[in-house]
Amino acid sequence: MSDQIVVVDPRDRLDLLKSLASEVRIRILDLLNRKGPKNVNQVADELGLPQSTVSANIQVLVDVGLIETKSQKARKGSQKVCYSTFTELVIAFKDREPQQDRDIIEVAMPLGLYTRCEVTAPCGLCSKDGVIGLLDVPDTFLDPDRMRAGLLWFTRGFVEYQFPNNATLAHVNVAALELTLELSSEVPGTAKDWPSDITIAINGHEIDTWTAPADYGDKRGKHTPGWWKLAGSQYGDLKHWRVTQEGTFRDDAKVSACSLADLELERHRSIRVRIGVKDEARHPGGINIFGSGFGNHSKDIVLRLLKL
Repeated sequence: MSDQIVVVDPRDRLDLLKSLASEVRIRILDLLNRKGPKNVNQVADELGLPQSTVSANIQVLVDVGLIETKSQKARKGSQKVCYSTFTELVIAFKDREPQQDRDIIEVAMPLGLYTRCEVTAPCGLCSKDGVIGLLDVPDTFLDPDRMRAGLLWFTRGFVEYQFPNNATLAHVNVAALELTLELSSEVPGTAKDWPSDITIAINGHEIDTWTAPADYGDKRGKHTPGWWKLAGSQYGDLKHWRVTQEGTFRDDAKVSACSLADLELERHRSIRVRIGVKDEARHPGGINIFGSGFGNHSKDIVLRLLKL
């Protein structure tokens, strides 16, 4: 499964919301989602609209990132083919912690607000109140109720989060990017010796592969709800990554040469964070990610931008 889910916070993407305030543009998006990529003339024919009207409205949708266009060879010259960039659009006000330092821009991302996913079973999602959807069914990761998730797990694949690039909105330069989350390996039940290679990528660049040592079940997580059985994963390790101009550091130790320059933050409206386990991993031991209401820290996935 590789559906593209776009989560929009109205406070950050007013331009995108304004682009949807048009019946013509809604019809264009609906057509592309239902029938797949089409060129401008095909869209105009399907909708019974002038080509000039369709072209102008498609450009508005391209400008806010809801449509991508690619040039392809045609019988005479080339044609511009339009692709929808999403299969599901979610409007959500994300929780924001008060800023503690005016030199830090921080966003806390709820665990269930991933924008892309591609996972294999065994897998599942839980909120603090109970299991979400069906266990070991990858399609459950598309269930709208995933927004309440406080724990998720899978064997192979990834989840990807799209953070707003608030440094661009604030017109400031970035000295460092920091990422903090609680995670562990995953095995049916638990295991104190169960290594798993968990790879973190930002904006398409792998910053690190960390080998989680265990799927912890020796004691109940401090915030793990009482209904969650003791035989299940209880907590993880709180890991902290920091990307600077000198490279990437995990818990203050340098782990890769991937630097801020590689991430090209200034070119992107959003910051894409992918967390997963590769098929070719040396230790393909699955993954648990703990969020609010689970584990030892009950934290969302936190991304910080340190101003220069």
